[in-house]
Amino acid sequence: MILLSTQDISKTYGDKTIFKGINLTINSDDKIGLIGINGTGKSSLLRQLALQEMPDKGEIVTSNQLVIEYLPQTPSFDNKSNVIEQIFKGTSPFMKVLQEYELTLALVTENPHDEKLQQRLIALNDKMDLNNAWQVESEAKAILTKLGITDFLQNVQQLSGGAKKKIALAGALIRPCNLLILDEPTNHLDNDTIATLEEILKAKKCAIIMVTHDRYFLDRVTNKIVELDSGHLYSYDGNYSKFLELKAEREAIQAKMEDKKHALYKQELEWMRKGVEARRTKQKARKERFYELESNLSSGNKDELLIDLATSRLGKKVIEVDNVSKSFDNKCLLKHFSYIFTRYERIGIVGNNGVGKSTLLNMLVGKIEPDSGTIDIGDTVKIGYYTQENIGLKNELRVIDFIKEKASFIKRKDDTYASASKMLELFLFTPAMQYTPISKLSGGEKRRLYLLSVLMEDINVLLLDEPTNDLDIQTLQILEDYIDNFEGPVIAVSHDRYFLDRIAERLFIFEGNGVVTNSVGNYSDYVQFRQNEISVTINNEETHTKKEKSPRKVKFTYAEQREFDTIEDDISVLEEKIADVESSMVENSTDYGKLRELQDLKNKLEDELTLKMDRWEYLTLLQEEIQNQ
Repeated sequence: MILLSTQDISKTYGDKTIFKGINLTINSDDKIGLIGINGTGKSSLLRQLALQEMPDKGEIVTSNQLVIEYLPQTPSFDNKSNVIEQIFKGTSPFMKVLQEYELTLALVTENPHDEKLQQRLIALNDKMDLNNAWQVESEAKAILTKLGITDFLQNVQQLSGGAKKKIALAGALIRPCNLLILDEPTNHLDNDTIATLEEILKAKKCAIIMVTHDRYFLDRVTNKIVELDSGHLYSYDGNYSKFLELKAEREAIQAKMEDKKHALYKQELEWMRKGVEARRTKQKARKERFYELESNLSSGNKDELLIDLATSRLGKKVIEVDNVSKSFDNKCLLKHFSYIFTRYERIGIVGNNGVGKSTLLNMLVGKIEPDSGTIDIGDTVKIGYYTQENIGLKNELRVIDFIKEKASFIKRKDDTYASASKMLELFLFTPAMQYTPISKLSGGEKRRLYLLSVLMEDINVLLLDEPTNDLDIQTLQILEDYIDNFEGPVIAVSHDRYFLDRIAERLFIFEGNGVVTNSVGNYSDYVQFRQNEISVTINNEETHTKKEKSPRKVKFTYAEQREFDTIEDDISVLEEKIADVESSMVENSTDYGKLRELQDLKNKLEDELTLKMDRWEYLTLLQEEIQNQ
């Protein structure tokens, strides 16, 4: 079923056309990844699709059944609300009942002897029945558990940035919809949460369109890629790997067309070069075609530049960290950490938010002093540090002038020089964009410019703090190419598994409480090693007698007891409904329209039955445990 389609939509901000003549159809089973370089209008297009903004031209046609849930790149929060109010926000009676039920349930858990709360919970159970809200409530609890959200009464204002992102994401995933629009959902999430989000989205039965730079995420979740390039949209069926294959085919065809254009241009140029007298009689239309051909060839001519920049001499001693410890507010981030960095290191740093990854980088550059231990920097070391803030950007300057402040020319390994303008072109800033004030750049374009400003300096050690958070895929590929040719150590904090697989040869894993483990290989190697460790542990547990532990006191919650009392009847009702639908399918076997409706209904009922059977199995096992203790 078509949920939404755009018909020749265009959007302009000031004198800049973001996109023009965009046609996109979103079907109910689509899981779409929207990609393109920063500043091309991806977020603007998502806002149009979410009906938050209207196009300047064209129209957006929607289904009567369309229900949209939209997660912007920077979600807004009501700082007076708690976690439950933020997650279950909404004005519909359905969402109001869910919010009130979850809030009351959390309060009952904290105050189990409050009779007024108990009475309110009983009344809300009836409202939940009337609104058929139990399935959504069950799915919501599963999502919240997977995302590690447990403190429902905590005030949103007290949460960290990463925790707020989880809350906003959970709300978008929980609220019922048939089109889910996500703008950079993986930003600021740790690796384990991203893997969990993958599984949730793969199982989610609704259309999805999202902007993300995470290439593994695109590979595992999407079934269609749309690329926004120079204001035009190109669509490819398949995941990110298939997109790369199909795009290569498209570019090969375009290259052949360019070759034909060059041959035609040479032929037309000869014709144009004939004498002045002959030119007066030339066809006006043919001359216009020549000028158009010449213009197209000029704009399509891209001078490739390898990122093989020379680095200043790096001595034998690079960075030596000896027995370093660091704590903030009685929280231990680093405990007795030692490591000797060598010239050709490629190190990735991973771990949950707030465990000290950025703190280590800040200590390596001298921004923060360790509580104990020493950090010894070699005399020849020149560190380039890409931070999570755009340090040093001057909004009043033009792009080209800002980069020229770093260096007008930069030396390559073959002793030739690349100009600041050429480096800007390589980093996707067209000649026209180079004379734009920095203040007019998008957030992603500023991050790209900031990255180039770091690389343009005379450095021989590179530190990167979350470079993948705000950089587009094309810029990441340029950075990866730079790292391949960089003749010095690279230390990168990142949650991007593809990036870590691409550049890292060793990982520092921040486990928490100051513990840092060291793993040789890239991220996939580490994951495989961890899985092998888990398998060995399970096998050892199965072959050894476990020490007896005092039994854990378990009991039904009020809601679980109520559910257990009625679940068998619910299953019987669902089985009867499925049988009735199957009978109707036999009766309407020649009416394909009716048959499709019945099949959709059957699928929905079977999904509900599967969920109920899973819950029945869980509750039955819990009942047996309660009886046995």
